[in-house]
Amino acid sequence: MDKQEAGKVRIGLLGIGLDTYWAQFSGLRERLTGYQKSIAEKLGGFGCDVADAGLVDNADKARAAAEFFRERRVEAVFLYVSTYALSHTVLPAARETGVPVIILNLQPVPAIDYTSFNSLGDRGLMTGEWLAHCQACAAPEIANVFNKSGIKYDLVTGWLEDEKAWDEIAQWCNAIKARSLLSGVRVGILGHYYCGMLDVYTDITGLASDFGCHFELL
Repeated sequence: MDKQEAGKVRIGLLGIGLDTYWAQFSGLRERLTGYQKSIAEKLGGFGCDVADAGLVDNADKARAAAEFFRERRVEAVFLYVSTYALSHTVLPAARETGVPVIILNLQPVPAIDYTSFNSLGDRGLMTGEWLAHCQACAAPEIANVFNKSGIKYDLVTGWLEDEKAWDEIAQWCNAIKARSLLSGVRVGILGHYYCGMLDVYTDITGLASDFGCHFELL
């Protein structure tokens, strides 16, 4: 396992696509991996140590990504939908890693420039351009598979330079860091609440389960 940078929480980044596209649409894979690189840089800017599994485009790579994340002991995975991807390229990585998953449904721009798009005049070029903006079409399939599999996930929707979306992603990074810090905390509980104060009782089991804290009843 590679050495984690001191003081940083380690998160996984996984991009998904479909390997049959690359030979059909020249430059598409390079374009999508470029988007993923910019996402990795922004996540790193939030004080996270990013373990980037690259662009996963088939089931074998999904299993390899899960092993990659387990070896690096990531505490959450950001799943970037770069284009349409089959759900069997997603499920193994999420199920076998066993950490919270945040789906990034981020398209390149707020909307396709249809004037430029329609002027391409070539169905192949037009399809390739559409696939570069095809993040949302895969999100329902992924969500449905996760729901059926009992995998917890959250979804961030927007575009690559969307300040609102990145504010939400930053909040997720802060939450992951807070959970990581709490996992090593020992908490002493001294005394008891006044009888009848139902709203302040501490659910030790819930806190230990959710955050990994250790409690000592003093």
